[in-house]
Amino acid sequence: MIRHTVVFRLKHLSSSVAEMVFLRAASELASIPGVERFECLRQVSAKNPFSFGLSMEFADAATYQRYSYHPDHLRFVQERWLPEVVEFMEIDYIPHEVSLAPPSPVYFQGPQTPALTKASS
Repeated sequence: MIRHTVVFRLKHLSSSVAEMVFLRAASELASIPGVERFECLRQVSAKNPFSFGLSMEFADAATYQRYSYHPDHLRFVQERWLPEVVEFMEIDYIPHEVSLAPPSPVYFQGPQTPALTKASS
């Protein structure tokens, strides 16, 4: 599974008709074959300059590749994204397994650091 996300800021005024039209057009990307769990999101944190996000999932890299080159996606990028998006950041994720088991004792030998050993009692 690949989760494709992009956060962005539009050139349009907040809550304007142009902003709404853009977001509706972006939401049509959900109809491209292979797109799962599509979300159009409004960003609420003051920690970054972005206003919106899009998030979607793909079963695998081949499905994501087909989406990337789908005519509807390419048309959206050329006709809407490039002319209307001022700033963006794209991030693609895959699941990362993290063990919930307690960590075992760590023996680390870093550069110019002697190996640590467990102290005897």
